[in-house]
Amino acid sequence: MSETAIRPRPPAWQRFFESRNGLGLVFMLPAAVFLLCFLTYPLALGIWLGFTDTTIGQSGEWVGFENYEWLSDDPVFWLAVFNTILYTVVASVVKFGLGLWLALILNERLPMKSLFRAIILLPWVVPTVLSAIAFWWIYDSQFSIISYVLMQWGWIDHPINFLGDPWNARWSVIAANVWRGIPFVAISLLAGLQTIPASLNEAAAIDGATSWQRFSKITFPLLTPIIAVVMTFSVLFTFTDFQLIWVLTRGGPVNATHLMATLSYQRAIPGGALGEGAAISVAMIPFLLAAILFSFFGLQRRKWQQGSD
Repeated sequence: MSETAIRPRPPAWQRFFESRNGLGLVFMLPAAVFLLCFLTYPLALGIWLGFTDTTIGQSGEWVGFENYEWLSDDPVFWLAVFNTILYTVVASVVKFGLGLWLALILNERLPMKSLFRAIILLPWVVPTVLSAIAFWWIYDSQFSIISYVLMQWGWIDHPINFLGDPWNARWSVIAANVWRGIPFVAISLLAGLQTIPASLNEAAAIDGATSWQRFSKITFPLLTPIIAVVMTFSVLFTFTDFQLIWVLTRGGPVNATHLMATLSYQRAIPGGALGEGAAISVAMIPFLLAAILFSFFGLQRRKWQQGSD
Protein backbone atom coordinates (compact mmCIF):
# COMPACT_ATOMS: atom_id res chain seq x y z
CA MET A 1 0.00 0.00 0.00
CA SER A 2 1.40 3.36 -1.01
CA GLU A 3 2.16 6.17 1.40
CA THR A 4 -0.47 8.35 -0.29
CA ALA A 5 -3.18 5.82 0.36
CA ILE A 6 -2.57 5.55 4.10
CA ARG A 7 -2.06 9.31 4.73
CA PRO A 8 -5.08 10.68 6.60
CA ARG A 9 -6.95 13.56 4.98
CA PRO A 10 -6.18 16.92 6.70
CA PRO A 11 -9.05 18.38 8.73
CA ALA A 12 -11.25 21.01 7.13
CA TRP A 13 -9.80 23.90 9.13
CA GLN A 14 -6.27 22.99 8.05
CA ARG A 15 -7.29 22.78 4.39
CA PHE A 16 -9.00 26.18 4.78
CA PHE A 17 -5.89 27.90 6.15
CA GLU A 18 -3.62 26.27 3.57
CA SER A 19 -5.81 27.37 0.66
CA ARG A 20 -5.14 30.68 -1.05
CA ASN A 21 -8.67 32.01 -0.52
CA GLY A 22 -8.66 31.01 3.13
CA LEU A 23 -5.36 32.75 3.80
CA GLY A 24 -6.65 35.88 2.07
CA LEU A 25 -9.76 35.90 4.26
CA VAL A 26 -7.61 35.59 7.38
CA PHE A 27 -5.52 38.61 6.35
CA MET A 28 -8.67 40.60 5.57
CA LEU A 29 -10.29 39.82 8.92
CA PRO A 30 -8.56 42.61 10.95
CA ALA A 31 -9.55 45.22 8.35
CA ALA A 32 -13.11 43.85 8.28
CA VAL A 33 -13.38 44.10 12.07
CA PHE A 34 -12.02 47.66 11.96
CA LEU A 35 -14.52 48.71 9.28
CA LEU A 36 -17.36 47.02 11.13
CA CYS A 37 -16.59 48.74 14.43
CA PHE A 38 -15.67 52.22 13.21
CA LEU A 39 -17.66 52.62 9.97
CA THR A 40 -20.55 50.19 9.65
CA TYR A 41 -21.77 50.40 13.26
CA PRO A 42 -21.71 54.24 13.46
CA LEU A 43 -23.47 54.47 10.09
CA ALA A 44 -26.18 52.02 11.16
CA LEU A 45 -26.54 53.79 14.52
CA GLY A 46 -26.87 57.17 12.79
CA ILE A 47 -29.58 55.84 10.46
CA TRP A 48 -31.46 54.36 13.41
CA LEU A 49 -31.18 57.57 15.46
CA GLY A 50 -32.64 59.49 12.50
CA PHE A 51 -35.92 57.63 13.06
CA THR A 52 -36.07 58.39 16.79
CA ASP A 53 -36.53 61.45 19.00
CA THR A 54 -33.38 60.66 20.97
CA THR A 55 -31.81 63.55 22.86
CA ILE A 56 -28.66 63.79 24.95
CA GLY A 57 -29.39 61.98 28.21
CA GLN A 58 -32.61 60.38 26.94
CA SER A 59 -32.88 57.24 24.82
CA GLY A 60 -35.98 58.40 22.96
CA GLU A 61 -38.62 56.49 21.04
CA TRP A 62 -39.21 55.43 17.45
CA VAL A 63 -40.93 58.25 15.54
CA GLY A 64 -40.55 57.00 11.97
CA PHE A 65 -40.16 59.73 9.37
CA GLU A 66 -41.19 62.52 11.73
CA ASN A 67 -37.69 64.05 11.80
CA TYR A 68 -37.52 64.09 8.01
CA GLU A 69 -41.02 65.57 7.71
CA TRP A 70 -40.03 68.30 10.13
CA LEU A 71 -36.83 69.00 8.19
CA SER A 72 -38.77 69.27 4.93
CA ASP A 73 -40.51 72.33 6.40
CA ASP A 74 -37.39 73.78 8.06
CA PRO A 75 -36.07 76.80 6.10
CA VAL A 76 -32.72 76.63 7.90
CA PHE A 77 -32.21 73.06 6.68
CA TRP A 78 -32.94 74.00 3.07
CA LEU A 79 -30.62 76.99 3.41
CA ALA A 80 -27.92 74.59 4.59
CA VAL A 81 -28.61 72.35 1.57
CA PHE A 82 -28.25 75.35 -0.74
CA ASN A 83 -25.05 76.44 1.00
CA THR A 84 -23.62 72.92 0.82
CA ILE A 85 -24.31 72.54 -2.91
CA LEU A 86 -22.98 76.04 -3.68
CA TYR A 87 -19.91 75.47 -1.52
CA THR A 88 -19.19 72.06 -3.03
CA VAL A 89 -19.78 72.92 -6.68
CA VAL A 90 -17.91 76.24 -6.76
CA ALA A 91 -14.99 75.07 -4.62
CA SER A 92 -14.60 71.77 -6.51
CA VAL A 93 -14.67 73.43 -9.93
CA VAL A 94 -12.14 76.09 -8.93
CA LYS A 95 -9.88 73.52 -7.26
CA PHE A 96 -9.98 71.35 -10.37
CA GLY A 97 -9.16 74.23 -12.71
CA LEU A 98 -6.30 75.62 -10.63
CA GLY A 99 -5.07 72.16 -9.66
CA LEU A 100 -4.91 71.02 -13.28
CA TRP A 101 -3.11 74.23 -14.25
CA LEU A 102 -0.52 73.73 -11.51
CA ALA A 103 -0.11 70.07 -12.41
CA LEU A 104 0.60 70.93 -16.05
CA ILE A 105 3.16 73.52 -14.98
CA LEU A 106 4.90 71.18 -12.55
CA ASN A 107 5.00 68.48 -15.21
CA GLU A 108 7.27 70.65 -17.34
CA ARG A 109 11.03 70.80 -16.98
CA LEU A 110 11.44 73.59 -14.44
CA PRO A 111 14.41 74.51 -12.22
CA MET A 112 13.93 73.49 -8.56
CA LYS A 113 10.78 71.57 -9.52
CA SER A 114 10.98 69.37 -6.41
CA LEU A 115 11.07 72.43 -4.16
CA PHE A 116 7.98 73.88 -5.81
CA ARG A 117 6.14 70.58 -5.39
CA ALA A 118 6.97 70.56 -1.69
CA ILE A 119 5.82 74.17 -1.25
CA ILE A 120 2.52 73.48 -2.98
CA LEU A 121 1.82 70.67 -0.51
CA LEU A 122 2.05 72.99 2.50
CA PRO A 123 -1.63 74.09 2.55
CA TRP A 124 -2.65 70.43 2.58
CA VAL A 125 -0.16 69.47 5.31
CA VAL A 126 -1.05 72.29 7.71
CA PRO A 127 -3.83 71.20 10.13
CA THR A 128 -7.24 72.48 9.10
CA VAL A 129 -7.86 74.29 12.37
CA LEU A 130 -4.61 76.26 12.03
CA SER A 131 -5.53 77.17 8.45
CA ALA A 132 -8.95 78.31 9.61
CA ILE A 133 -7.46 80.45 12.38
CA ALA A 134 -5.10 82.06 9.87
CA PHE A 135 -8.00 82.87 7.55
CA TRP A 136 -10.02 84.14 10.49
CA TRP A 137 -7.28 86.73 11.06
CA ILE A 138 -7.01 87.50 7.34
CA TYR A 139 -10.79 88.09 7.21
CA ASP A 140 -10.96 90.15 10.41
CA SER A 141 -13.42 93.03 10.03
CA GLN A 142 -10.97 95.60 11.47
CA PHE A 143 -7.45 94.24 11.03
CA SER A 144 -7.75 92.27 7.77
CA ILE A 145 -4.52 92.33 5.79
CA ILE A 146 -6.55 92.22 2.58
CA SER A 147 -8.57 95.29 3.54
CA TYR A 148 -5.40 97.08 4.67
CA VAL A 149 -3.61 96.49 1.35
CA LEU A 150 -6.64 97.50 -0.72
CA MET A 151 -7.09 100.67 1.34
CA GLN A 152 -3.40 101.52 0.91
CA TRP A 153 -3.79 101.14 -2.85
CA GLY A 154 -6.85 103.38 -2.77
CA TRP A 155 -9.22 100.72 -4.13
CA ILE A 156 -11.54 100.85 -1.09
CA ASP A 157 -12.18 103.48 1.58
CA HIS A 158 -13.29 101.21 4.46
CA PRO A 159 -12.53 97.64 5.60
CA ILE A 160 -14.44 94.80 3.96
CA ASN A 161 -16.78 92.87 6.24
CA PHE A 162 -15.72 89.44 5.03
CA LEU A 163 -17.45 87.26 7.63
CA GLY A 164 -20.26 89.61 8.70
CA ASP A 165 -22.07 89.87 5.37
CA PRO A 166 -23.87 86.67 4.22
CA TRP A 167 -22.57 86.57 0.65
CA ASN A 168 -19.12 87.84 1.59
CA ALA A 169 -18.94 85.07 4.17
CA ARG A 170 -19.95 82.42 1.60
CA TRP A 171 -17.27 83.47 -0.87
CA SER A 172 -14.70 83.81 1.92
CA VAL A 173 -15.13 80.26 3.20
CA ILE A 174 -15.09 78.96 -0.39
CA ALA A 175 -11.78 80.76 -0.99
CA ALA A 176 -10.34 79.21 2.19
CA ASN A 177 -11.44 75.74 1.11
CA VAL A 178 -9.96 76.26 -2.37
CA TRP A 179 -6.62 77.32 -0.90
CA ARG A 180 -6.53 74.22 1.27
CA GLY A 181 -7.73 71.74 -1.37
CA ILE A 182 -5.69 72.76 -4.43
CA PRO A 183 -2.55 70.79 -3.39
CA PHE A 184 -4.46 67.48 -3.24
CA VAL A 185 -5.88 67.98 -6.74
CA ALA A 186 -2.61 69.29 -8.21
CA ILE A 187 -0.36 66.54 -6.86
CA SER A 188 -2.84 63.78 -7.72
CA LEU A 189 -3.25 65.01 -11.30
CA LEU A 190 0.52 65.45 -11.55
CA ALA A 191 0.92 61.79 -10.65
CA GLY A 192 -1.53 60.96 -13.43
CA LEU A 193 0.38 63.12 -15.92
CA GLN A 194 3.55 61.20 -15.05
CA THR A 195 1.94 57.98 -16.32
CA ILE A 196 1.24 59.38 -19.81
CA PRO A 197 4.06 58.35 -22.20
CA ALA A 198 5.98 61.37 -23.43
CA SER A 199 6.33 59.68 -26.83
CA LEU A 200 2.64 60.30 -27.56
CA ASN A 201 2.98 64.07 -27.24
CA GLU A 202 6.29 64.04 -29.08
CA ALA A 203 4.77 62.15 -32.01
CA ALA A 204 1.81 64.53 -32.11
CA ALA A 205 4.15 67.55 -32.06
CA ILE A 206 6.12 66.11 -34.97
CA ASP A 207 2.84 65.72 -36.90
CA GLY A 208 2.17 69.43 -36.36
CA ALA A 209 -0.34 69.31 -33.47
CA THR A 210 -0.57 72.47 -31.39
CA SER A 211 -0.26 72.52 -27.60
CA TRP A 212 -4.04 72.74 -27.21
CA GLN A 213 -4.60 69.87 -29.63
CA ARG A 214 -2.11 67.69 -27.74
CA PHE A 215 -3.81 68.52 -24.46
CA SER A 216 -7.40 68.02 -25.70
CA LYS A 217 -6.76 64.93 -27.82
CA ILE A 218 -4.08 63.10 -25.80
CA THR A 219 -3.47 64.41 -22.29
CA PHE A 220 -7.02 65.09 -21.13
CA PRO A 221 -8.61 61.84 -22.42
CA LEU A 222 -5.85 59.72 -20.85
CA LEU A 223 -6.17 61.72 -17.62
CA THR A 224 -9.95 61.32 -17.41
CA PRO A 225 -9.94 58.21 -15.15
CA ILE A 226 -7.62 59.95 -12.70
CA ILE A 227 -9.77 63.08 -12.84
CA ALA A 228 -12.85 61.00 -12.00
CA VAL A 229 -11.27 59.53 -8.89
CA VAL A 230 -9.58 62.75 -7.74
CA MET A 231 -12.71 64.85 -8.19
CA THR A 232 -14.80 62.25 -6.40
CA PHE A 233 -12.60 62.50 -3.33
CA SER A 234 -12.48 66.28 -3.69
CA VAL A 235 -16.28 66.48 -3.76
CA LEU A 236 -16.55 64.14 -0.76
CA PHE A 237 -14.03 66.15 1.26
CA THR A 238 -15.72 69.43 0.35
CA PHE A 239 -19.28 68.25 0.87
CA THR A 240 -18.51 66.92 4.34
CA ASP A 241 -16.28 69.83 5.38
CA PHE A 242 -16.78 70.76 9.00
CA GLN A 243 -13.65 72.08 10.71
CA LEU A 244 -13.02 75.01 8.37
CA ILE A 245 -16.59 76.30 8.56
CA TRP A 246 -16.99 75.75 12.29
CA VAL A 247 -13.79 77.56 13.24
CA LEU A 248 -14.34 80.45 10.81
CA THR A 249 -18.04 81.23 11.13
CA ARG A 250 -19.87 78.50 13.11
CA GLY A 251 -22.47 78.69 10.36
CA GLY A 252 -23.04 82.44 10.59
CA PRO A 253 -23.91 85.10 9.85
CA VAL A 254 -27.64 84.27 10.07
CA ASN A 255 -26.92 80.67 8.95
CA ALA A 256 -25.42 81.92 5.67
CA THR A 257 -22.47 79.49 5.84
CA HIS A 258 -24.12 76.56 7.56
CA LEU A 259 -23.40 73.33 5.70
CA MET A 260 -25.34 70.15 6.30
CA ALA A 261 -22.43 68.81 8.35
CA THR A 262 -22.21 71.85 10.63
CA LEU A 263 -25.99 72.10 11.00
CA SER A 264 -26.14 68.42 11.93
CA TYR A 265 -23.51 68.94 14.62
CA GLN A 266 -25.21 72.08 15.93
CA ARG A 267 -28.59 70.40 16.26
CA ALA A 268 -27.21 67.15 17.70
CA ILE A 269 -24.46 68.19 20.14
CA PRO A 270 -24.95 71.80 21.36
CA GLY A 271 -28.69 71.56 20.68
CA GLY A 272 -29.04 68.09 22.20
CA ALA A 273 -31.42 66.75 19.49
CA LEU A 274 -29.49 63.65 18.44
CA GLY A 275 -32.33 62.29 16.34
CA GLU A 276 -32.71 65.47 14.33
CA GLY A 277 -28.95 65.82 13.83
CA ALA A 278 -28.72 62.21 12.70
CA ALA A 279 -31.55 62.79 10.20
CA ILE A 280 -29.62 65.70 8.67
CA SER A 281 -26.54 63.50 8.39
CA VAL A 282 -28.53 60.71 6.73
CA ALA A 283 -29.90 63.25 4.25
CA MET A 284 -26.31 63.73 3.04
CA ILE A 285 -26.00 60.09 1.92
CA PRO A 286 -27.73 60.48 -1.51
CA PHE A 287 -25.31 63.25 -2.46
CA LEU A 288 -22.33 61.15 -1.39
CA LEU A 289 -23.61 58.15 -3.32
CA ALA A 290 -23.90 60.32 -6.42
CA ALA A 291 -20.21 61.24 -6.09
CA ILE A 292 -19.27 57.57 -5.71
CA LEU A 293 -21.24 56.66 -8.84
CA PHE A 294 -19.37 59.40 -10.69
CA SER A 295 -16.10 57.71 -9.73
CA PHE A 296 -17.45 54.29 -10.72
CA PHE A 297 -18.38 55.40 -14.23
CA GLY A 298 -14.99 57.10 -14.55
CA LEU A 299 -13.28 53.81 -13.77
CA GLN A 300 -15.55 52.01 -16.23
CA ARG A 301 -14.40 54.42 -18.93
CA ARG A 302 -10.81 53.52 -18.12
CA LYS A 303 -11.65 49.85 -18.71
CA TRP A 304 -13.18 50.81 -22.05
CA GLN A 305 -10.03 52.74 -23.00
CA GLN A 306 -7.90 49.74 -22.16
CA GLY A 307 -10.05 47.43 -24.25
CA SER A 308 -11.53 45.44 -21.34
CA ASP A 309 -14.99 43.96 -21.56
